[in-house]
Amino acid sequence: MADATGAAGERLAHLRLIRSARIGPVSFAQLLARFGSASAALEALPMLAARGGGAAPRIADERAVRDEIARVQRLGARYCMIGDADYPALLAATETAPPALIVRGDVALLARTCIAMVGARNASAAACRFARLLAHALGEAGVTVISGLARGIDTAAHHGAIESGTVGVIASGIDIAFPPENAELQARVGDQGLLIAEQPPGTEPLARFFPSRNRIIAGCAVGTVVVEAAPRSGSLITARLAAEAGREVMAVPGSPLDPRAQGCNLLIREGATLVQSADDILEAVRPIDPRALRSPGSGWQGPPPADASDAERRTIAALLGPVPVSVDELIRQSGQAPAVVQTVLLELELAGRLERHAGGRVSLIA
Repeated sequence: MADATGAAGERLAHLRLIRSARIGPVSFAQLLARFGSASAALEALPMLAARGGGAAPRIADERAVRDEIARVQRLGARYCMIGDADYPALLAATETAPPALIVRGDVALLARTCIAMVGARNASAAACRFARLLAHALGEAGVTVISGLARGIDTAAHHGAIESGTVGVIASGIDIAFPPENAELQARVGDQGLLIAEQPPGTEPLARFFPSRNRIIAGCAVGTVVVEAAPRSGSLITARLAAEAGREVMAVPGSPLDPRAQGCNLLIREGATLVQSADDILEAVRPIDPRALRSPGSGWQGPPPADASDAERRTIAALLGPVPVSVDELIRQSGQAPAVVQTVLLELELAGRLERHAGGRVSLIA
């Protein structure tokens, strides 16, 4: 009984830590690696923030987190936390894996071969039909189709794969349907497939949450297929995230006269696999060993955190500015050990002085 109580307390601390201000997936993983538990990390936050030259971040109130847990349960959902046996293994292997997911439905769908399918919200009728047929064929082949429940291609993909089991990842709380016209489809995905949210219940789908949603879509899949996308679209962000994670990127070609096809044609020109049928997708991902994509596994994969001296903090902070720079570049220019650099960056982040960007880059907050 004591072990069960301790485990429940640690899961509560896990959720409190990720719901605290200035704590993102990278800082969460670093804190667990350094302190061994979420409970110990929570206690250390004020000290670390002080070293970074700022006030302690707002720590999530225990009562508020307990209320959130109760609300999730009332919605028929549950938490899937990194380190849990059923947490999606491919997602856990990414650098920015969410510490906690809220799920409703069959998590086992993510244990199958998963393909992400994304595309334009204002997609053509022909592209929507093709996406629906493509998703249906993939489902019949035993593949799980993942998408974002947006208008256009996402909606078509979910409709095509709904009978075989599809996964929808949303940018809102699990109780918020967006767009509103997809409320029935979102409910069906939760009932017949799997619905995933990173944000707490009641969270509206703000613009800043969509790139985070996209990284989950790409991270859960061995490959991402883009069906119609403008050159600067969220779909291409998903494709870029898939490529950065070492996953296959595929695209359906389109007419050069249609601006909605320019993004896909650009991806193909840059090396994405050209897709004309479900067989093309299966052929592209068949040689991929999911076990290789899962290594080195979940958790912080950087150097073991180490304390830094005041002189080392000053050296590293002096190299930072408002322009994002890669952590690797900071290590080279500072001459400090990677563990020391990561510690200083963590302290600055907790102090509210550092912002993390895509591609492992960081900058000072002006």
